[in-house]
Amino acid sequence: MVPIINENDAVSGNQGYTKENVFSDNDALASIVASQMGAEVLLLLTDVDGLYDRPPSEPGAAIIPEYYRDVEDVSFRIGDKSAQGRGGMKAKVDSAMRALDVGVKAVVVASGHNLSVVRDVFSSKSTGTIFMDRPPTPTAAETAVSCASSSAAQAEAARSEARKLQTLTSEERSAVMQAVAQALRDNAAEIMHANALDLAAVKTNKVEAALVQRLKMTEAKIETLAAGIEQLAAMDEPIGKVLGRTELADGLNLTKVTVPIGVLLVVFESRPDSLPQIASLSLRSGNGLLLKGGREAEHSNAALHRIVVDAVHTASGGRVGRGIIGLVTSRNEVTELLQLDSLIDLVIPRGGKGLVHHVKQNTRIPVLSHADGICHLYIDSEADGAKAISIAVDSKTDYPAACNATETILLHEATMDSCAESVLRALRQASVKLKAGPRAIELGLLTAADAADSMAIEYGDLTCLVEVVSDMDAAITHIHEHGSSHTECIVTENPDTAEYFQQRVDAACVFHNASTRFADGFRFGLGAEVGISTGRIHARGPVGVDGLLSTKWVLKSRDGDTAAAFSGAEPTRVFTHKTLPTDA
Repeated sequence: MVPIINENDAVSGNQGYTKENVFSDNDALASIVASQMGAEVLLLLTDVDGLYDRPPSEPGAAIIPEYYRDVEDVSFRIGDKSAQGRGGMKAKVDSAMRALDVGVKAVVVASGHNLSVVRDVFSSKSTGTIFMDRPPTPTAAETAVSCASSSAAQAEAARSEARKLQTLTSEERSAVMQAVAQALRDNAAEIMHANALDLAAVKTNKVEAALVQRLKMTEAKIETLAAGIEQLAAMDEPIGKVLGRTELADGLNLTKVTVPIGVLLVVFESRPDSLPQIASLSLRSGNGLLLKGGREAEHSNAALHRIVVDAVHTASGGRVGRGIIGLVTSRNEVTELLQLDSLIDLVIPRGGKGLVHHVKQNTRIPVLSHADGICHLYIDSEADGAKAISIAVDSKTDYPAACNATETILLHEATMDSCAESVLRALRQASVKLKAGPRAIELGLLTAADAADSMAIEYGDLTCLVEVVSDMDAAITHIHEHGSSHTECIVTENPDTAEYFQQRVDAACVFHNASTRFADGFRFGLGAEVGISTGRIHARGPVGVDGLLSTKWVLKSRDGDTAAAFSGAEPTRVFTHKTLPTDA
């Protein structure tokens, strides 16, 4: 969605105001931009509710909700335009016609005084006047304005197929996942071809290098994905796992067991390798899944989705349909899905701060997420210099675009006389651009020309902030003030110092003498991760299968117990509340 906002009308070179010129007002400009973008819908805002059959100031004036250019029985009369600007309703109608001429499927003219006008238009509420060539067929209607019904159908299908998936035995679901892993290997050429199309498109658009890095698939990545799925398939059965058993009374036993959450909606950006990872975790945990990937990876995502759902359908003998995993391709569909709190149980946005904020602001569905990956590496006064160098270089350069890459290195001031210069030299040799904090400049470690714009930046590339702190408490304070509660590391040879740091730091992952890049579901032995959560409720850190499960209480009575038997002046039954072994 691209807004065009101007205090008054834009004109093209004062060439005159005829159809042959480029544009003579904002409405005409909007129609040109819409055509050049290949937009499906153009929304023009005005100071009235839409197109009326006569000037809205006249008695009996009625709004025209739909205007089809090929239909002859719709007439209207436009009054004088306002004293400001060059446009008016005539300019909007002319621009609507022009937009339809160049392939825009629908144009909506509506009131800009309605603060929810954009949401109303794209959620199929009757708002303003819609201009189209002809009355839409159901398919055209879906692409022009609304996809609410198809979104709900996808969510319902995911729930239905998830219940079928849960009827498979553990061995059968494991076999399905083995089939998915093998299908990725067998179709590697198709995946690489689709990915090449996406890479060519983003290079043409000159996007930033970090995005290209996240987008790129390799044969090594495909093999890592397949191995991770096989690791998941070999795990102990996660569904129905007994978490606790209690004897409430003689012959009345309560059991707490794990169950799938239900239907997950995962919105991710750039990284197509996320799709099979998330899909495999959803399959292992018995959940239905809806996926929305970034537009820049549309070819890769489409290929991976087809490979995965075909493998599930075939390996299950047709008992689990392809609807178990739905692929959403339109942003409008995501907007609709975020409203389906009766059908979707958990939303997981994997992307930048803007995406996470948008999701949280536009849904009542619980959200599991992290907004930033501002990870710190603190090098203590008692750090081993060689370890500090290798951990710093690995944490920053192993995969700079990842959310678990180190973005800030904090140096104890005592390291100025030991390993600080060596660490910075090694980072520069690894092509890392160093940015300086105030104390690093003050102490001459870096110059004022290297000054960082902020102490809290997720660079996502070969850039790293360096700051000097007086002691470990100052490092912890810096981390809490500028970090994102993702992953923090201390390098020290003093185990007591490390223990203090790991207890005090409030983050999802806190490491001692290990690269921040270890904050990963595969490296943690989870097989894969659906994302990393920096929240404090439900799941935190890399979220694997366990984070996609809920619980159910199962009560079994031997004698047909009633609550009344345990109450009153003379109860006939008494509670024992004995903890029982979970393996009984």
